Amino acid sequence: MSQYHTALRRALSRSAVVAGLAAAGVLTATGAAFAHVTVHADNAAKGATDGVLTFRVPNEESGADTTKVQVVVPTDHPVLSMLVTPEGGWTAQVTTTKLKTPVKTDDGTISEAVSEITWTGGAIKPGQYMDFHVAYGQLPDNADQLTFKTLQTYSDGKVVRWIDESRPGQDEPANPAPVLKLTQPSKPGTQPSASAASKADASSSDSTARGLGIAGLVVGVLGVAAAAFAIRSARSARG
Repeated sequence: MSQYHTALRRALSRSAVVAGLAAAGVLTATGAAFAHVTVHADNAAKGATDGVLTFRVPNEESGADTTKVQVVVPTDHPVLSMLVTPEGGWTAQVTTTKLKTPVKTDDGTISEAVSEITWTGGAIKPGQYMDFHVAYGQLPDNADQLTFKTLQTYSDGKVVRWIDESRPGQDEPANPAPVLKLTQPSKPGTQPSASAASKADASSSDSTARGLGIAGLVVGVLGVAAAAFAIRSARSARG
């Protein structure tokens, strides 16, 4: 094999490594976003009634099961009338507390609310996640977001404390607490149309696609640059 071809082969190998590492970095950054405990709602509008909260708990350990999940429910802006959905293999213990400031509703004054929900008895295997569903009677109408600090216990005794709160202008903490951002309620007598919902989903999909496209472009540019370097190196060796 000539010196030209040897140099070209080595340089192209280096370019492949560079492109591969860049792609791996994109995948790692994407995967990290799914390792957090999160909370979602079918209706997150302020004062929304008769909806469902979903706590998604992924297992980010490779050699232990998640065996216990404790969710602290805020009581400064309480979620009223919470009911736990039975989850196969899991037992839920619901703790309530007296409210410092009772909440007046159309059905009367409520002076007690759920302060903590603990699930035990089941197992979330490595590489899997579990959704825990809780029905609510009403979300608070005087808060912009709700923070549900969560403790995740593993079968090896490790406890991950998802309790850190994000601060404006700062990087996301290592163990962010699940946060449900509350939106402004729709005007009386109006509901989001199906077309509006479709546009929102499409916008979200477009944003994701653009993000992946940019990541792919970065990887491609790195590959082209590395290939160009390889050709120059090979020509130099040939000369």
